[in-house]
Amino acid sequence: MNLRDLKYIIAVAETQHFGRAAERCFVSQPTLSGQIKKLEEELGVIIFERTNRSVEVTPIGQTILAHARLVLEQAEAIEQTARAHQDPLAGPLRIGAIPTLSPYLMPLILMPLRQRFPQLRLVLFEEITDTLIQRLRQHDLDAALLATPTDDSDFAEQPLYDEPFWLAHPRAHPLADKAEITQDDLESIELLLLADGHCLTHQVMEVCRLAERPRTGEMADLRAASLETLVQLVSADFGCTLVPALAARSGWASDANIAIRRLDLPDAYRRISLVSRRSFPRRPALEALAELIVAHLPETVQPCAPG
Repeated sequence: MNLRDLKYIIAVAETQHFGRAAERCFVSQPTLSGQIKKLEEELGVIIFERTNRSVEVTPIGQTILAHARLVLEQAEAIEQTARAHQDPLAGPLRIGAIPTLSPYLMPLILMPLRQRFPQLRLVLFEEITDTLIQRLRQHDLDAALLATPTDDSDFAEQPLYDEPFWLAHPRAHPLADKAEITQDDLESIELLLLADGHCLTHQVMEVCRLAERPRTGEMADLRAASLETLVQLVSADFGCTLVPALAARSGWASDANIAIRRLDLPDAYRRISLVSRRSFPRRPALEALAELIVAHLPETVQPCAPG
């Protein structure tokens, strides 16, 4: 058994196809299949159930794959440690971020990160929360910027900042004449929401106490895949939406038909955290990233207390 064999079985598990796994590993399919067969014979277990139509991981295979991912991560850490002997903050750092955060936070930190840590190469992946958590577990990511607690003992969560929600509504909306937006106002209007799967939708529903309210009205079935789409719908007089404070700094905020209002509500915010596996060996790199993020936040968000 060697590291190459472990890479082979992980590729098959993730693609569920021997041909695609072979392409990913830059070998022929007979070579990959033969090596996996030898590994199964060496271990005395079946890792994959093969049929003409599918490839499924066996229960013992799942356990072996979990160990394989950990072994490969540690092997990669050894290589990175050797390469970064003169500079521990060197090499790639694979960071995931949710779509309602990445476009607004990354422009604030990428240039300062390059200037302060020129040898650290940030590799960014933008996905919804569930996908990022899965990729963390699979060791495809080193850490992720999330707005939802994971409640997983295998993960370490470092709170970075609390980000208030602001209300975006058309200029001619009835709320335009109100000096202050109340909880009752949020409960009485129909809010445009992101499609299911985005954590922002769940957070907005919690803020507005909408968890038990059925989807009704003209906007009930109108769900967008991106925050940018939502604000364009607001601009077109289709309704209102809640946006995170960093997003309110984006270019659409200057739209002549969009009014952006602060919410003076204690629960109207989300907490952004840097989440990683507790076993991840390059803690100094994550600590440096966290410190840099907090140092370059605008006044519209509230940094979390250290520790």
